[in-house]
Amino acid sequence: MDSRKRPREDLLTADSDNLKTPEKRLSELSFMDGDFRQWGVEDTCRYLVLNGLGAWEEKFREQQITGVGLRYLTERQLEDIGVRYMRVFVFGGFSMTLGVMVFNDPIHGHIEMHPLLVRIIDTPQFQRLRHIKQLGGTYFVFPGASHNRFEHSIGVGHLAGRLVQELNERQPELLITRRDILCVQIAGLCHDLGHGPFSHMFDGMFIPKIHPGSKWKHEKASLDMFDHLVQVNNLESVMKEHGLVLPDDLVFIKEQIAGPLDTDTLNQWNSSVSSPQWQYEGRPEEKSFLYEIVSNKRNGIDVDKWDYFARDCYHLGIQNNFDYCRFLKFARVCEVDGKKLICTRDKEVGNLYDMFHTRNCLHRRAYQHKVGNIIETMITEAFVKADPYIQIQGSNGKMFTISGAIEDMEAYTKLTDHVFEQILYSSSAELAEARNILQNIICRRLYKCVGQTQAEKPVEVSQKELLVWAGMVARSRPQSEHQGVTLKPEDFVVNVSIINMDWGMKEKNPVNNVRFYCKDDITNAYQIRKHQVSRLLPERFAEQLIRVYCKKTDDRSLEAAKKNFVQWCMDMNFSKPQDGDVIAPELTPLKPSWAINNDSEENIKEENQAGGSRAAFNGGQKTARHRLF
Repeated sequence: MDSRKRPREDLLTADSDNLKTPEKRLSELSFMDGDFRQWGVEDTCRYLVLNGLGAWEEKFREQQITGVGLRYLTERQLEDIGVRYMRVFVFGGFSMTLGVMVFNDPIHGHIEMHPLLVRIIDTPQFQRLRHIKQLGGTYFVFPGASHNRFEHSIGVGHLAGRLVQELNERQPELLITRRDILCVQIAGLCHDLGHGPFSHMFDGMFIPKIHPGSKWKHEKASLDMFDHLVQVNNLESVMKEHGLVLPDDLVFIKEQIAGPLDTDTLNQWNSSVSSPQWQYEGRPEEKSFLYEIVSNKRNGIDVDKWDYFARDCYHLGIQNNFDYCRFLKFARVCEVDGKKLICTRDKEVGNLYDMFHTRNCLHRRAYQHKVGNIIETMITEAFVKADPYIQIQGSNGKMFTISGAIEDMEAYTKLTDHVFEQILYSSSAELAEARNILQNIICRRLYKCVGQTQAEKPVEVSQKELLVWAGMVARSRPQSEHQGVTLKPEDFVVNVSIINMDWGMKEKNPVNNVRFYCKDDITNAYQIRKHQVSRLLPERFAEQLIRVYCKKTDDRSLEAAKKNFVQWCMDMNFSKPQDGDVIAPELTPLKPSWAINNDSEENIKEENQAGGSRAAFNGGQKTARHRLF
């Protein structure tokens, strides 16, 4: 029994200092209520004694730990100096003063947040993220997808800290500073501040509808909102108190979110070409690896994906095949062609292919779900109709519309998913059309998908051209007339139906931009090609799906619309719809390239060739436009 007892030095001892008169204890409490950041080494040791932790007084004195140093103590550092069971008492006794907050997250467990991160979280600009659904309209399809940008942002901030701290502890020669770590965590925490209502629906569908050709993205709003958050909450002085150097560190944080601030062209870190001039200002080139943690422009492997893979799969009920903990264990920085890159072990290459495959599965099964897409289409239509009539007060009392709020961060702070209910429960006659669309969503009276197809090559289509396509579908009547059915261009929706499925870098294989090391030489990183991994990996890494929806939902109109769609696919040299033979058995035999009786490689290759070249596609498009107008 005695051998199992905890050693005496690890026990909390009852020092005589703990048994003091009330008067004396009162003076000690006022000492502990003072600013701990002003404590010297002896003040810190006095605090330990007053809290019954005198057994560790000498260890702290040897390490010259001051009050400021208390904020940065980690369990591993405490264990290194021979102190155990300490953190809970030090941070428990000063939890309010130090500002440490613990979040119990369903994905990452108990997360500790630095005091400065807590100050950022406790602002209206960050709390706004509680009211923006992570997956937008997907929640109307998957009942579990109720999570918001708030918890995702906290998770990304946590993972950003874990990765940079792993690199720091594994490779002290990288000279990663506390400033670096804190800036990386802040960037992870704030990277999604700029998302609008229903997340990607806002900048991917609504803004392009209102402002065709606009290049506005939520990353720009994240930078604007971050500047606004710091300014209106007077956080610059707080940041300086915690050791940040301004404005350099503010620039570094924003560059991690959106790339270089002085150029429209992001540095892709392509090692196959000569090294471009260093475009970042926040940190020098020898710390280039820090820019690969929150938003990795080189290969897409970053903590943002790690969190939303795990979090979205958890809430969607989909299996996540990627374990970010393994990447954390094997991540290290290597120099490749003069650049310092985050690399991983060679044996992890298969896991990375699984990671990108998981991304594709999430898009195919959830993010691009055809019902979720059409719900977001309907919400977008409602927002477009309501836009002139919704007024949001911004800076200096100025009023802004939904689309105009992106120009004023005070107004944008008030713009969340609640605008859906604001329209739905409004009694205004001006909002009647928008209200009816949202009521149809609530009652599940949705537009119907009439088919899905693909072009032989990716196509770029503007909002105006999508309207042209809708007219083409309406006019692509088969030879057999639809008795008593009249379809108009406005009955069809194609504007959100061009769905890009890829591995994150369009047609490129992102793993080609990853570098690996082996255990026999951890300093030399190299490339692993696809054929070295498996012959079963995909030949292509991107595809484009084109969907058409019909607003008329009665059986006769839907039957006619589906036949129109099949005829349109034939005219445009698009692929045969999966159910084409069922929908229009009288039409599909008319196109020879669609008459495939087996799935041999030769026939598939012939089908692809018969799809037509890009020039033929453009010619067919011009002919169809001529017929339309």
